Amino acid sequence: MQARESASKTAPVLDILKERFADRLSTAPAVLERHGQDESYHKALPPEGVVFANSTEEVAEVVTLCAAHGVPVIPFGTGTSLEGHIGAVMGGICIDLSNMNAVLEVNAEDLDCRVQAGVTRKQLNTHLRDQGLFFPIDPGADASIGGMAATRASGTNAVRYGTMRENVLSLTVVTASGEIIRTARRARKSSAGYDLTRLFVGSEGTLGVITEVALKLYGIPEAVSAAVCQFDDLESAVSTVILTIQSGVPMARIELLNADQMGACIRFSKLEGYETKPTLFFEFHGSETGVKEQAEMVEGIATEFGGSAFQWAEKAEDRNKLWEARHNVHYAIKSMRPDCEVMATDICVPISRLAEAILEAQKDLIECGLTAGIVGHVGDGNFHVGYCIDPNNDAEVKAAKGHNERMVFRALEMDGTCTGEHGVGQGKIRYMEAEHGLALNTMQAIKQALDPQGIMNPGKVLPS
Repeated sequence: MQARESASKTAPVLDILKERFADRLSTAPAVLERHGQDESYHKALPPEGVVFANSTEEVAEVVTLCAAHGVPVIPFGTGTSLEGHIGAVMGGICIDLSNMNAVLEVNAEDLDCRVQAGVTRKQLNTHLRDQGLFFPIDPGADASIGGMAATRASGTNAVRYGTMRENVLSLTVVTASGEIIRTARRARKSSAGYDLTRLFVGSEGTLGVITEVALKLYGIPEAVSAAVCQFDDLESAVSTVILTIQSGVPMARIELLNADQMGACIRFSKLEGYETKPTLFFEFHGSETGVKEQAEMVEGIATEFGGSAFQWAEKAEDRNKLWEARHNVHYAIKSMRPDCEVMATDICVPISRLAEAILEAQKDLIECGLTAGIVGHVGDGNFHVGYCIDPNNDAEVKAAKGHNERMVFRALEMDGTCTGEHGVGQGKIRYMEAEHGLALNTMQAIKQALDPQGIMNPGKVLPS
């Protein structure tokens, strides 16, 4: 019934969009399928049409039309999300923002810039390089800046530079009624009114469509050095991380890989000279002297916990190979079995509970008989599990979902969260009440106020 109702509502909208956008509207099955499936294990839910917008005004035009007919709107960046964020749960029109990929302004003296939502993080950093600047948020995938803001992304550099929440200065948003608003100005701080920027950061397209993003920028560090340290057991690796953070060492990145994940990376990314052991990847940013001092302190801490001597990657090409291997963990796990798909999840806990959370997750994996990679931006208490499962094997799927649920509830018991950076999407909705309690009512009230028809990316974030 829901599908038929959606189709009847959408048909006149598609007719108008076809006349208005011509070859920038697609209803081709392959295009619809691509826009209904992200990188997650969630079932593809294609929209009924895809509009490739070129400007904020065009986005507003599409949203206004959809609002007039009660048709759902689903924003699309690059499709790299991991919790079913882009599936058209109730049908509707997908707005693809990939054509909106212009860097609109760079204010080098103020260390900020403004970009269209379709600009990807790699594109932005290529544009900034000649000015000695960079944007540090690095979720791994070459995600769009708009999508990163919508999911409140973070990644490998978050321990030093923070997440998208701390690095977005302002947004241009098309609201559910089709209005175009700007959430803030370029000032680094303001006490004028509600913080609308933070409201839309992390809203996953359920409150409006982000079309432009103003960002903080940073100077490229004078010195950058990376190192790898391996351990005989997972507990020693995690203990090294905790003591490093508690000692106040200003690390740029600390990444943990369990033995299964490191073995997969060695084979997939052709990493030479490493063993299949729990491993930490470090990166240090700063002056030559500062980087040397940081490295010596961390190496001393790692030695206390039985870590191997640091293997250094000081040349840019060696560092790039190391971090490329880290970013390809999803595909490394997938390569372990020819029939395998990766079911990915993440949690985040206070740093003092990190060892307990990771060790319990590892123990539970062994007891379940599951193969999975554990990898984490552990400097801020966040880690991920990638289950290597046969999607046609009901027992494996059930075991992975059970492990995920137990891990989430352990995180909540530790005063952590069901997701540190993947976002809620469809996959984590069931845990929102357990995490937020009565605060969920406030979220529902905000959603009702800003999107009374419920057309903005329905079926995500909040329970219906």
